[in-house]
Amino acid sequence: MEIWQLTATELAGSISKGEISAVDATQSHLSRMNETNQKINAVVESCQGEALREAEKVDANLRKGLKQGPLAGVPVTVKVNVDQEGYATTNGLQIQKDLVAQKDNPVVNNLRKAGAIIIGRTNTPAFSLRWFTRNVIHGHTKNPLNPSITPGGSSGGAAAAVASGIGAIGHGTDIAGSIRYPAYACGIHGLRPSLGRVAAHNFSGPDRFIGAQLMAVSGPLARSIEDLELGLRVMANHDHRDPWSINMPLEGAAYVKRVAFCDAPEGITVDNRIRKAIREALGKLEQAGWEATEVKLPPLREAMEHQLVLWMAEMEKGAGHLVAKENDPDAILIYERLKKISKYTSSDQIMFALQERANLTRQWRKFLFDYPLLLCPVSCSLPFDDLQDLKSETAFEQIIEDQILQIGLPFMGLPGLTVTTDRKEDRPVGVQLVASHFREDILLDAAKIIAPKFDAV
Repeated sequence: MEIWQLTATELAGSISKGEISAVDATQSHLSRMNETNQKINAVVESCQGEALREAEKVDANLRKGLKQGPLAGVPVTVKVNVDQEGYATTNGLQIQKDLVAQKDNPVVNNLRKAGAIIIGRTNTPAFSLRWFTRNVIHGHTKNPLNPSITPGGSSGGAAAAVASGIGAIGHGTDIAGSIRYPAYACGIHGLRPSLGRVAAHNFSGPDRFIGAQLMAVSGPLARSIEDLELGLRVMANHDHRDPWSINMPLEGAAYVKRVAFCDAPEGITVDNRIRKAIREALGKLEQAGWEATEVKLPPLREAMEHQLVLWMAEMEKGAGHLVAKENDPDAILIYERLKKISKYTSSDQIMFALQERANLTRQWRKFLFDYPLLLCPVSCSLPFDDLQDLKSETAFEQIIEDQILQIGLPFMGLPGLTVTTDRKEDRPVGVQLVASHFREDILLDAAKIIAPKFDAV
C-alpha cells in the first residue's frame, strides 16, 4: 500500500510513532497529485514548496520529542474560497486573481495549529454557486469515479481530491450542500457542521450579508468517518474573530437511540437506489439498537424558498454587478435562472424570510428533540450528469427540486452528514444524516454504524 492510500487517522498514528516521516507522507501525496490532477483538475494551486518546509518542521519537532497536534504531518487541501496567507482567495473568479490573503482564515489557522500540511488549493465554481465545478479562471473539475457525472459543487475540487488520494482530508464549505453533495457525487463522506461550530472568516474582503452569515459553514470531507471526526475536532477550535463561533463541547448529553426516516421528502419522487440505500442503512441502525419510525418531515419547501430569497437578495446587493464583470458564461446563465425561480422582489420578503427562519427552526428543533437522528436522501436523484444545470430551464428546475434537502436544511443552521454507502455502479449512492444543533456527535455515532471505508480511486 502506498502512503497516499492511508486515511488521515492511519497517517497521523504512523507519523506520531515515527513509522512514517511527515516529509515522506507529503512527498507521497504530492506525487499522487502530480500523477492524477492533470486528469481531474481538482487542485488549482500547488503549495508544494511550503508544504515540504512545514513537513520538515514536523519531523524536526518529533525528533526533539515535542508534542504535536492531532494532524501533524498529514497532507490536506484547502478550498480556494477561503483565505490562506500568501495565496489568492479567488472563489473561482478572474476578478479576484490578485486578492492575495495577508492572514489565514480561522479554519486554515486551526488546520495549521493541528500540524496539518496544506499541499494544495481546490477548485470551486464561480462565486461557489453551483453543484457543478467549472469556471473561467481555473477550468473544469472532473469526477475521478466517473468523468461523465458531476464532481459536485461548490466543493467539487475538495471532493475530487480526497476521492483520488490527493490529501487525506479536504476542507470544504457548505451553504446549500457544497460539502454534502460533492461527497455524495465523488463517493466519499462529508460533514456540514452546525452554524457556529467551525470558526471561519475571510479577512481579504468585507463581511458577508446576513443570509450567508446564518447558513454558510466550513467542514471536512474524507474517505472514512473516523477522518471526518478527526477533521471536525481540528477545525472546530473556537476563534473569537468569527462572531458566530460558539465554544461548545463536541460530545453532547446522552441521547435516546431513536431515528426518524423519510425516503420521499415533500412527496418528491426519489430514485429507487436511494430508497434502497436508506432501507439498508436503517437495517444496520436497527441491528445496533436504534428504534426507527417513518415520518413526515417538518416544513422543508418553505425553508428552501426562503433560502432562495436570501440568495438572490444577497447576490443582487453584493455580487450582481460582479457577475457581468466576471463574464463567466456559466455563472451568468445560473444567475439568471436562479432569479427566475426565486420569489425575491423586495426587502419585505427578506424580513419575512428571517422571521420565518425562527418559526421553522423551532419546528425542526422540536422534531429533532423527539427524534435525535433523521435518515433521509442526500439528493432525490443519483449524482447528476456533469453540467446538467446548463441543459435547459426544465432541467435546472428539476435539479432545484431534487436538491430540496441540500438547500432547505442549512436555512435552520442544522448539521448534516453525507454517508456514501455504495459506489459499485456507474454512480455512487448514499444517505444523509441530520441532527439538532451541535449534535455532530450523534451523526458521527450513526455514520460509523452504516458507513464503509473507501479506498482512493
